[in-house]
Amino acid sequence: MKYIKQFSIIIVITLSGELLEKIFPLPVPASIYGLGIMLALLMSGVLKLEAVKESADFLIEIMPLMFIPAAAGLLDSWHELEGIFLPLAAVVGVTTIVVMAATGRCAQGMIRKGKKETDTKRK
Repeated sequence: MKYIKQFSIIIVITLSGELLEKIFPLPVPASIYGLGIMLALLMSGVLKLEAVKESADFLIEIMPLMFIPAAAGLLDSWHELEGIFLPLAAVVGVTTIVVMAATGRCAQGMIRKGKKETDTKRK
């Protein structure tokens, strides 16, 4: 029952993002609205991490499975991508490295900040 409740919370937040996308005529995907709502709720303390943690962990674990339909779609579109494969591969490679570097720097910054806060509390 706990997992159904947690998953329901995630679905309601996702649907809220979908609703915001329909209301605001901005070029922002519904998933970004949903992530923003989730972040705001978690940061404000309105929603505790424990209220969604196990279901979120499960969704993250199965995330690679969710890319199979997209990969199959790319295989179906190979004849259209064939002419631009090298530039596309270069862009994907460079952006992947940039995203990995930015994510690593953010994670390092958060870890350092957490250590400083922990050290400050101990004193």
